[in-house]
Amino acid sequence: MSGIYFHIPFCRSRCIYCDFFSSTSLKEKELYVDVMCKELMDRKGYLPGQSIQTIYFGGGTPSQLSAQNFEKIFQTIDTCYPEISENKKNLEITLEANPDDLSSEYLNLIKHLPFNRISLGIQSFNDKELRFLRRRHDSESAIRAIKQLQENGFSNISIDLIYGLPGQTLEIWEDNLAKALMLDIQHISAYHLIYEENTPLFQLLKQGLVEPVQEELSVQLFELLIQKLNEAGFEHYEIANFSKQGYRSKHNSSYWDGTHYLGIGASAHSYNGFSRQWNKKTEGPNYREVTKEILTSQMAYNDFIITRLRRVEGIELPELAMLFGEKMKGYCLEQAQKYIKDCLLEIKTNRLKLTKKGLFVSDGIMSALMI
Repeated sequence: MSGIYFHIPFCRSRCIYCDFFSSTSLKEKELYVDVMCKELMDRKGYLPGQSIQTIYFGGGTPSQLSAQNFEKIFQTIDTCYPEISENKKNLEITLEANPDDLSSEYLNLIKHLPFNRISLGIQSFNDKELRFLRRRHDSESAIRAIKQLQENGFSNISIDLIYGLPGQTLEIWEDNLAKALMLDIQHISAYHLIYEENTPLFQLLKQGLVEPVQEELSVQLFELLIQKLNEAGFEHYEIANFSKQGYRSKHNSSYWDGTHYLGIGASAHSYNGFSRQWNKKTEGPNYREVTKEILTSQMAYNDFIITRLRRVEGIELPELAMLFGEKMKGYCLEQAQKYIKDCLLEIKTNRLKLTKKGLFVSDGIMSALMI
């Protein structure tokens, strides 16, 4: 099992917090699609003997592409992977989209394409917060986009939300969650705001024009998130991800499970079990300048800790021993003892897992278990 990720860097405008590679110039869009198709053809042997189970279009804003652009990409996929053309209904095929791109006209053009999962960058249902984040939509258009997707037959819809914004209160966050839960969606990814360098948001922080929320409030916002979504029947299956029964993100789960994947497009990463590689950050044809990194045993172990511990299933101890040896399993358990004693980690059915209390300090725990 493996997956393919396509990075579509084009955005009509750039959000204040985003550090993903993106470009607000659309003039290279057609050429970029052609180069991605060429890259896919050239690299079709990157995942030998593995069946493709997920395809994911991320960004940037993939909904800036036209139906014709997507048709060209899917035709190339069919050429490279003939087995997919007969099996698309059994694949998870995700399109990230911005709410104000999903007009009735656009949906009519793309609904015949094999997308069966839509991930919407909502971020907030509060118009003041959306203006601060420099999002292009407002709350009303976000709600309308979800309803239009449902009316057009899309039954696997995920939304992204951000919490911990400057000035955000528990009441504002609770209202955001209440509006999300009224919309009968299947998946929610919720992320705490991060002040990434080289973003306008970071510059505002440096200038003292915004103030991060206090740690105590951050914890309360996360607790409220878990409480409300659990009450609504969502499974908390990864630190930032919640799904209704049967609607986990298969593509994102593959990253945490160690599944191999091929990344196509500018800045896209690939992983084949023994190396990582990533493309240059530029929307032009020169993005195919590749940097490659062979994984050492230490790097592979650290990756294993970071990814597996994020999941509700945690670290399967026999798998750890099989991949890295009994000595490394012993090291991991030795490092974990303090956190087990403090009820931040637990061992159940031969798995080392974060407790609910441990979720709030997961970064520190992961660092402690690494080499």
